[in-house]
Amino acid sequence: MSNKRRLWQIFGPVLCAFILLLVIFLLPWERTFSQDAIYQAANSQTTTVFKGSLMKQDAFKDDYVPFYGSSELSRLDPLHPSVLAQKYHRNYRPFLLGGPGSQSLAQFLGMQGTAKQLKNKKAVVIVSPQWFTKMGQNPDAFALYYSPLQACNFLLDLKKSSRASRYAAQRFLAMPEVKGVVKAGMKKAASGQPLSSVQRFYLENQRRMLNNEDKFFSTFQLRDRLPKINGQAKLLPATDSAKALDRVASQQAAIHTNSNEFGINNRFFKMRLNKRNLAKLKDSQKNFDYTKSVEYSDFELMLHQFAKQHTNVLFIIPPINQKWADYTGLSQTMYQQAVAKIKYQLRSQGFDQVTDLSKRGGEQYFMEDTIHLGWRGWVAVDQAVKPFMAQPDNRYNYNIHNYFYTKKWQKARYEVAAKQKPQNNRLKVK
Repeated sequence: MSNKRRLWQIFGPVLCAFILLLVIFLLPWERTFSQDAIYQAANSQTTTVFKGSLMKQDAFKDDYVPFYGSSELSRLDPLHPSVLAQKYHRNYRPFLLGGPGSQSLAQFLGMQGTAKQLKNKKAVVIVSPQWFTKMGQNPDAFALYYSPLQACNFLLDLKKSSRASRYAAQRFLAMPEVKGVVKAGMKKAASGQPLSSVQRFYLENQRRMLNNEDKFFSTFQLRDRLPKINGQAKLLPATDSAKALDRVASQQAAIHTNSNEFGINNRFFKMRLNKRNLAKLKDSQKNFDYTKSVEYSDFELMLHQFAKQHTNVLFIIPPINQKWADYTGLSQTMYQQAVAKIKYQLRSQGFDQVTDLSKRGGEQYFMEDTIHLGWRGWVAVDQAVKPFMAQPDNRYNYNIHNYFYTKKWQKARYEVAAKQKPQNNRLKVK
């Protein structure tokens, strides 16, 4: 037997398999998903769903509404938006997008594949002031949510250079996870230059492969949270009323927060805040500052995307646990300055639907743990979400300002003028 024949017998099948696999991923494929699969995806909060496109596209064509946020979305108590929508057969279903560490930059990238489906529709954003640390998005957390598919979408769908696109590309380049041909494309976008024909060719083929991969594997590793949602729904009253929900919220919270003085979920307190950790955390946050951060400009990317889509957005600003803030020394004055800055950025550009819960962290059973909304907090969220969802889907126009991409804005400290009336939302720069 010749050496060539022997080599072919060894490597031929591998080569053929590789070519076949390449052809499969390069050819256009069509796939539809069952309603059960989409519902699972909407509540699974897996990174596979977050980074993909097809499941989200199919959902947003229907009655699903994206709820963008971070780790607070993971806490499925009876008053969670997904449980309420299921129990009372609401005219919308939340599609949960985010998890621990998913901040504005990761969310903006994840939005790239659904612009068409969310045009003139609705979205809900839970924006946490805790995102607004000096450095903003944690690179390790970004790596968890980074989607090469959405990065390709960003570059290939870029019609012309803008302040937003250059800033976005610069921020993506600061993330170590961005590599290869995508990184080369981001360098072009950051400098305001168009992609070369060679770069576009490679990116288009990469996008085609990633889209097929998304179609094949998007249903893999979905967490089926329907049993948990149904189980929590059984604890809810038959009547959908704020008073009845608040009563159940108080009852459930009383059961689950009876081990500590902070009103923190018993399980969380036992796992995270043993005596040793608790002692270390005393006054640990007294120097925290959420008023100066690159996150304000990252947040502007999300606003820019919503404006392009003409999406009607409800923004919810949560509080922090007041007892915990007192223990750790977190400044409420600083927190309210950060909230004021976020609200100014929103309202000055036409994003007027803002539910500010930031001063309610001292209310009993409002928070589940140190920083996350809990039982009565979700009731307050629902009181904002219900009328918002009753609004018709319309085209919303916004006034986007490039100023919010500047370092001057990132470092600006805002405070509510002392002599202004409470209902006056005007702010002044220090």
